[in-house]
Amino acid sequence: MEERQLGGTGLRVSALGLGTLTWSRDTDEHEAAEQLHDFVDAGGTLLDTAASYADGAAEELVGSLLGPVVARDDVVLCTKGGVRRTRDGGVVDASRGALLSSLDESLRRLRTDHVDIWLVQSPDPRTPLEETVGALRHALDSGRTRYVGLSNHPGWQTARAASLLGPDHRLAAVEVEYSLLQRGIEREVVPAAADLGIGLLAWSPLGRGVLTGKYRRTVPADSRAASAHLAGFVEPYLGKEAAGIVEALATAAEGLGCSPLELALAWVLGRPQVSSAIVGARTAHQLRAALEVDILLPAAIEEALDEVSAPAFGYPERR
Repeated sequence: MEERQLGGTGLRVSALGLGTLTWSRDTDEHEAAEQLHDFVDAGGTLLDTAASYADGAAEELVGSLLGPVVARDDVVLCTKGGVRRTRDGGVVDASRGALLSSLDESLRRLRTDHVDIWLVQSPDPRTPLEETVGALRHALDSGRTRYVGLSNHPGWQTARAASLLGPDHRLAAVEVEYSLLQRGIEREVVPAAADLGIGLLAWSPLGRGVLTGKYRRTVPADSRAASAHLAGFVEPYLGKEAAGIVEALATAAEGLGCSPLELALAWVLGRPQVSSAIVGARTAHQLRAALEVDILLPAAIEEALDEVSAPAFGYPERR
């Protein structure tokens, strides 16, 4: 598998990352172990998780597999903090105390003394960005993480955080949703990342599974859209607008003799600034389809997909 530089840092990550959103919930320890083994065997290195996934159980499962299944040094371990669980659900908390406590708990669950990349999972309107960035700086200085970044933050916060960190504590990565069905980051996040030398980690490059084409006719009983806790996650991409993009993708894939999944991943991996596309699968069988992607996207097909999925631009991005 191809390795790519993470923005302007010296860290290299695999072009495909392995996501663990479903681990310990829809993906049991046996399937997770098989996924991780197959991923590393294919040359994958970037392993992505979060303290909030399955209320910490995903990190615990990852930690139990590092050593018995693959060596800790064989993966670039990325986790996220800043979303804590309460009786009423998830609460965003990117305060210094909450973030550093979350990181300590993540390290305990992951059974390691450091992660390679640590991200703030979501913007916190109640905490000054200066305080959040201070926690990132402290995590770097204390050796708990090698690189830091943000997830799901807008362009202005990305640029401001990079400025606050300064040249000695650079912002290495932004992890954001990016696919043919979600191109909103092209308005401000992508330009900011490109200008500041920040690597882009694209989550859900398959449009929450919709770009595989599995929902073109119906909702499969074993799919995320049929899952009680993930149906709401998929539902936004099951409308008419998304359907038109999926049909165009399927038509193009048929013409190239490949699957919609392969073409959708190739499109994301061909976008400027993308260091890695993070794919999540419920089973090892589903993951293998992504690991086998090896397609060079023809310029004419790329232009056609760009046109059919183009995001709305207006003032002030475009005058």
